[in-house]
Amino acid sequence: MYSKKNIRIMYAMSLLQGMVFYGPIATLYRQSVGVTVFQITFIESVSLALAILLEIPWGVVADKIGYKKSMIICSLLYFISKIVFYGANGFTAFLIERIILSVVIAGLSGLDSSILYLSAPPQQSQKVFSIYNNLGTTGLIFAAGVYSIFIRDHYREAAFLTMISYAIAFFLSLGLDEVKDQDESNSSFSLNDFRDCFQEFLKHKAFLLFLIAIALFNETHQTITTFLNQLQFIAGGLNNQQIGYIYIVTTLCGLLGLFSTYLTNKLGERRLIVILLIAMFIACSALTITYIPIISIVAIVGMRISFSLLQPLQMKIQNQQIETTNRATLLSLNAVMMDSVAIITNLIFGRLADFHLSYAMMLGVIFSFLSIICYTLWLRYQK
Repeated sequence: MYSKKNIRIMYAMSLLQGMVFYGPIATLYRQSVGVTVFQITFIESVSLALAILLEIPWGVVADKIGYKKSMIICSLLYFISKIVFYGANGFTAFLIERIILSVVIAGLSGLDSSILYLSAPPQQSQKVFSIYNNLGTTGLIFAAGVYSIFIRDHYREAAFLTMISYAIAFFLSLGLDEVKDQDESNSSFSLNDFRDCFQEFLKHKAFLLFLIAIALFNETHQTITTFLNQLQFIAGGLNNQQIGYIYIVTTLCGLLGLFSTYLTNKLGERRLIVILLIAMFIACSALTITYIPIISIVAIVGMRISFSLLQPLQMKIQNQQIETTNRATLLSLNAVMMDSVAIITNLIFGRLADFHLSYAMMLGVIFSFLSIICYTLWLRYQK
């Protein structure tokens, strides 16, 4: 069932949930209350481990109770996690916040893309995914601008404003229409159904190489552009306000993801993905060898653009692989595979960053190179 209303609401939610006003100083915020880089990445890994445990149950629940109810629950928990973050003052509080967030991550995994995919005509899905991702980026840009101009060193105010935007997103989720077939939603999800989903997952064994490639790419981007970039800029002599402005520019460049469909049509899926993976490799290499601000900025921006262009495309590819009606469950199985990779990468990134920042960046070089290898191997299986 196509639903323009759903698409509009999901767009608005993406915009609001992109408004993370503490985004430019996410690492510095935590460090200000005594949390180390390794503790930050440890919390991320614990969160991902819990998300993995919940991925498949959440996918089953979503296919059973419907996508609308699942999205409402996730949006409420998202809001609660921001309340906890606002009041956090140490390692334990931030760990609790991430535990709540892990429930959300597991719930949203495949859920938002399923709602969008089923609400839009198939030929428009990549475009819809691009706009959805870009509105989240737009929210980040707005939030970063507010931080840099008005909030600056008032970290708690940034967390408070983030909490408000997530509250509004929750109330918007109440207006979604159900796109999951009601007969399928109301029927019991048996072990046979899960077995069928798992067999569908295993039927495309070579696709695991694609998932590993995307996981390595995504986590390298996530860790460096969310946590390590701030340390890179400080090492280059930049201050908090300058970091805020750079964050705006970086996030603004993420809007170029809107051209994902255009570039895919121009270059083809395979060529575009290879170019983006190589771009990540080059960016990590640059960050490894220098702290010079302009080079660091260009590298981080390049990472952001590559990530933004790849996400709509890889989301489409994942959905195209699915032949079962229990879409959320199968996408959750994909996410389990990718999150398992992320747990390992986060811990190693954090430990190396505590030793020396350049060691962590070198790890990004290795991971991005491995992503190229995995994707190339997957292409060979496609022939």
